[in-house]
Amino acid sequence: MNEQKGKKEQVAVVPASSLAEMGEALAAHVGRYFVEGLHGADNTRLAYSADLRSFEAYCEVNGLTPYPADGATLAAYIAHLADLPRKLATIRRHLSAIQKKHELHGHPSAVGSKPVETVLRGIGRVVGKRQKQAPAFTVEALKQAIRGLDLTTPVGLRDRAILLLGFAGAFRRSELVALNVEALEYKNGALVLHLDKSKTNQQGETEDKAVFYAPTPLFCPIRACEEWLAVLGRTSGPLFVSMVRGKPGQPGRPGTRRLTDGRLNSVVKAHLGDQYSAHSLRASFITVAVLNGQSNNFIKNQTKQKTDEMISRYTRLTDVIAYNAAQALGL
Repeated sequence: MNEQKGKKEQVAVVPASSLAEMGEALAAHVGRYFVEGLHGADNTRLAYSADLRSFEAYCEVNGLTPYPADGATLAAYIAHLADLPRKLATIRRHLSAIQKKHELHGHPSAVGSKPVETVLRGIGRVVGKRQKQAPAFTVEALKQAIRGLDLTTPVGLRDRAILLLGFAGAFRRSELVALNVEALEYKNGALVLHLDKSKTNQQGETEDKAVFYAPTPLFCPIRACEEWLAVLGRTSGPLFVSMVRGKPGQPGRPGTRRLTDGRLNSVVKAHLGDQYSAHSLRASFITVAVLNGQSNNFIKNQTKQKTDEMISRYTRLTDVIAYNAAQALGL
C-alpha cells in the first residue's frame, strides 16, 4: 500500500566523528570534491594556514589546549592579537580559521560563544572597525605613469599591460596573476577575459570581464595587451610572467614563471608610488566609475561584487572638499 500523500520521507543519518574522517571514508572520486568544498580561495587557504600556526604557537607557549579550545582560550588569544596590534578584520579571519579547523575535526567550537563575542566587540571599539584600504589614483596619475614607461623594452610593455588591464578590468590581484593567454577572446569590438574562479566565485563557473578600445593608443588596454602578447610569443600559459635577465647591455625577456602577487604589488608601487598597491587598480576603477555617474549595476558587472554595499566600501571619496554634494546646492 502506498504511503500517505504528504508524509515526509525518512532519511538515514550516518554518524561521523568528524568531517575529516568522513572525507577519508568517501570514495576517491567523491572525496576530492568533499575536501574542496571545505576550503575557499587559494589566498584564503594560505592565510588560514598561517593563522592556525599562530594560534597553535600561542597555545603552546601559554600551556593552553588549541583543539578543542574553550571560550577563555579564544578570548585571551584575540586580546593578544589586538595588543600586537592586528586589525579587526585580521582577528576575525583568525577566528574563522579556528572555527573551520574545529568543524573539520568534529570538535565543538567556542568561536561564537558569548565571552568571545564580548571581547571581540570590545576590540572593535578600541581598535576601530575601519580597515586601512588601498588608496585610489586618478586617471591622469595613471596616464602619467604610462608615459614614464620605456615601451622599447619587454618589461615596459608588460607593465603597461598590467596597469591598463588591471585598472580597466577592475581586477583583484589574484585574478590578474591567474590570467592565462587562452582566457582572452576578441568579441563584438571588445576584449573579453574569461575567469574560471575568483574570490566571490568558488564554484568554477566562468565569469567574464570586458575591456574596450581607448581613443589614444598609448592608453588603450587592448592595444597594450596586443603588444605584450607579440613579445610573449605564445598562445597559452600565464599572461603575466617574470622577466629573465638579458645579456649585458640587452633588455630582459619574458620568462615562463607566472608573476607572483608580491611582484605585481611591486610593479604598481614602482610606477604609481609606494602608497598604492595592486588592489588600488580595482579601487580606482570603482571610484572613477562612481564619479563618472555609472550605475552600481554597471560597475558590478565588471567587478563581480554582489552588493551595493561593497561599491560604497570601495569608493575612495574621503576628501570632504573635492567630493561633497554641498557644492551643487545652487546657492
